[in-house]
Amino acid sequence: MTKVLGCVAFALLIAASGCRPGPLRFGEVTEDFVLGFLSISPVSATTAGYHLHAGVPLDELLDDLSEAGINRRRGFLTAFDKKLASIQRDKLEGQDRADYDLIQNRIRLERLEWETLKRYKHDPNLYVELLGQALFAPYTLEYGPTDLRYFHILRRLETVPALLNHAQRNLVDSPELNREVARQGTAALIAMIENTIAPGVPAALKKRFDAAAIGGVASLRGFDAFLETTLTTVSDWRLPQRDYEEKFRLSLMSDRSPDELLTEAERAMTEIRAEMDRIAGADLSKAMDKLARNHATRQQYSEMAQRDLDEARAFVKAKVLLTLPDAANLRVVPTPAYMRGSFPVGGFNPAPPLEPALEAQYWLTPIPEDWPAAQIESKLREYNYYGLKLLTIHEAMPGHYVQFEIANQVEPRGRKLLRNLFGSGTYVEGWAVYATHLLIEEGYLSADPGLRLTFLKQMLRVVSNAILDIRLHSKGMTDEQAMKLMIDDALQEREEAEAKLRRAKLTSCQLPTYFVGWTDMLRLRERFRAMRGRAFSLPDFHDAILKQGALPIPAISVLLYGPAAGGTLGRRPGSRRSTVRRMTIPAMMLALKFPATFGEPARRTE
Repeated sequence: MTKVLGCVAFALLIAASGCRPGPLRFGEVTEDFVLGFLSISPVSATTAGYHLHAGVPLDELLDDLSEAGINRRRGFLTAFDKKLASIQRDKLEGQDRADYDLIQNRIRLERLEWETLKRYKHDPNLYVELLGQALFAPYTLEYGPTDLRYFHILRRLETVPALLNHAQRNLVDSPELNREVARQGTAALIAMIENTIAPGVPAALKKRFDAAAIGGVASLRGFDAFLETTLTTVSDWRLPQRDYEEKFRLSLMSDRSPDELLTEAERAMTEIRAEMDRIAGADLSKAMDKLARNHATRQQYSEMAQRDLDEARAFVKAKVLLTLPDAANLRVVPTPAYMRGSFPVGGFNPAPPLEPALEAQYWLTPIPEDWPAAQIESKLREYNYYGLKLLTIHEAMPGHYVQFEIANQVEPRGRKLLRNLFGSGTYVEGWAVYATHLLIEEGYLSADPGLRLTFLKQMLRVVSNAILDIRLHSKGMTDEQAMKLMIDDALQEREEAEAKLRRAKLTSCQLPTYFVGWTDMLRLRERFRAMRGRAFSLPDFHDAILKQGALPIPAISVLLYGPAAGGTLGRRPGSRRSTVRRMTIPAMMLALKFPATFGEPARRTE
């Protein structure tokens, strides 16, 4: 099957070079890019709901990460880069220009990863997470009959040995943390195959499935031994400074440099702490401890999240804050074990954009029962009565779930796929943080002061995320300094801080997206308010931005306000600096109307 897929990808490269007859319609270029990319990334294709490409059943395949497969991937990116260069961007209409920029940015980010950083040579988690997604998606997404999906799983299991052989040839070294997390993920994959997937295999497939599972598990155990005894360990996990700055620019799709963002974030940290001191009165630590002690048990954790989800949905609906999607396809599920290194708290897994009626998943990472009591208590204190509510708002209602459900209605198909699969992470996380801010503004939980104080603590985390990433990856921050930032300055529990430090080392340039997206979203709203005057409406603003899909927020600004917006929030045509950017964090929060003092928190209901 690898040869067949290679021929398909090569044919696509010819199409991408400009051989499509007739006048150019950029929507066709967009679709060519997305479907071409999915054809060389079959695992991503399954999660997108794209199952057949040029007669090739993608659900049976794994990504080809052999030397030849990686070269085909690079070739596709290079060819499409040339294709874009041949198109006059300025002659495209606004939505097409936004798509052009999104494709160009994605190509440059992919080329940075595959040609410069070469993660496939240094991070075994690339292979572990790929395999986890390859098996988990057909197991959980009901895109076809059970027998068919199990057949797809066994076909992928049959090719696991080949993928892991390529992994062992490709990998030259790895930071110790990456190796440790990959070994944990490998063990989780084996458990998923043997304990989760295998018991449900249809009788007609059992003999062949069992053989594929034995081979796949043996290869995973061999890969684990390779990680433990053979792969060279390196101590330096940081990117070179130049590469970090380039990845930062491409990942955030923002006009702010790391140093500019760091200055803004550190000022915000001081401002938010001052606001918390004002609310809590004389003893902030005592107030936060009171809030932290009000939490669920380990066993109640998931059930409480489901209740919080129902409560948040009812509030959003009653307040008519936006046009809610009609779908009821969201489920709260445990974070897949192979992903818990990168998602130690939780996450969101949207329905496939090409099959939006399928299940969307709010991942909640369970608290292991074998953890020491102090570690369990630390986690529950961080995600207490209020903290769990805020997490649920962010991940689900009206956060990520709502934004992706609405984005799945974008047309045409190529645009929908592009913005769903390769959209701006700053927009995605910015909306979820803003959505939390919004519910606090609108009086969620009857304007409970405990919730508002917990929200400000969450904003300290948003701000410290940006500081942590920039200082850790480009300023030589030590582990001790990072822990001090998170525990002493951002008031996080030790378990949360330790998990965040691991995540920051594994995923550079992702953590700043929350702060950049939140502040840009608020600035965008203020511009919308200024333009509409008395006609301003929150639902109108929310509907206007959500229906764009995951575009960079400056691009949404241009689409809403015209080319005079200059593509940068707050920057006037011809000016070099933003005027809106000078707005302080307290000024952005005036609408929250915090009470003068902190009172008793609400009590947890059983």
